[in-house]
Amino acid sequence: MALTKVGNGGIENVTNSANATFLTIDASEQITVASEGGAVTTSVQQGLAKCWVNLNGTGTIATRDSFSVASAVDNGTGAYTINFSNAMNNSNYSSVATGDGTGVASIIGVDTSLGRSGSPTANCVISTKTTSASADLSYIYLNIHGDLA
Repeated sequence: MALTKVGNGGIENVTNSANATFLTIDASEQITVASEGGAVTTSVQQGLAKCWVNLNGTGTIATRDSFSVASAVDNGTGAYTINFSNAMNNSNYSSVATGDGTGVASIIGVDTSLGRSGSPTANCVISTKTTSASADLSYIYLNIHGDLA
């Protein structure tokens, strides 16, 4: 059975077989879901990654897989710009990056305030290093959380 929103109200109090509310969609189309135990709720929009990428950062760089990534740019050894398909609402989003180079200790930094091409809401810059120098890494992983524009 499909649920249909009628008018400008929300769809509230969708219940399970025990008559416990597990899903609510308010008038602004924000979706709230109850936790597995039913004690707390989570905003679905706030909890989803808005952008992520698995990047091969060596040689001719390439995304292995991604979501909401328009392009990845090689800015030189250990420097990359990830351009988002959908801009963030502001530059106060959260970014987490990690990576691995074959047999090298790596340090990864993400700069969300100094995008190299355009607004910092449209991209972020990743820098990768070994303990002593900038270096390209075989595997770079980036996740972005925040509000879309």
